[in-house]
Amino acid sequence: MSAVPVVTRKNELSEQTGQSGGAVRVSGVSRQHTPATKIWFGKVSNEPGFRSLPHHHGEAETGGYVLHGRGRIYFGENYSEWVDMEEGDFVFVPPHMPHVEVNLSHDDDLVWLTTRTPENIVINLPDVPNESLAGFSEIAAAAARRGKKS
Repeated sequence: MSAVPVVTRKNELSEQTGQSGGAVRVSGVSRQHTPATKIWFGKVSNEPGFRSLPHHHGEAETGGYVLHGRGRIYFGENYSEWVDMEEGDFVFVPPHMPHVEVNLSHDDDLVWLTTRTPENIVINLPDVPNESLAGFSEIAAAAARRGKKS
């Protein structure tokens, strides 16, 4: 039989995929739903004041698009470097690069569309204190004051 398009409906998304702390990933195009073998495409969200655990994606190349909100990716030695993104921005994260994903908002969720090749590889690394991520403690504290989790 020849291949045909496969639609994953919004009520069929799966959280049975790699996770890293406060960054919640759901898959739409993946081995869980489709015959895909060389791509993973899904949605990642962080609540206000939340961040992921330090992690990397092994051999996978990662492309992201900020659908809603403002985000930051910490990387480099001791996660001392970062890039900020806002709604409409795209980002590329190279394979094997340790990083931490952060929601910069005190009020709004951060929602990314993310694609990886060949699969959603998530390798969690030892956690780091919030204070070691420049500016993050203030973001988490402000979100907590507004009644959000941190």
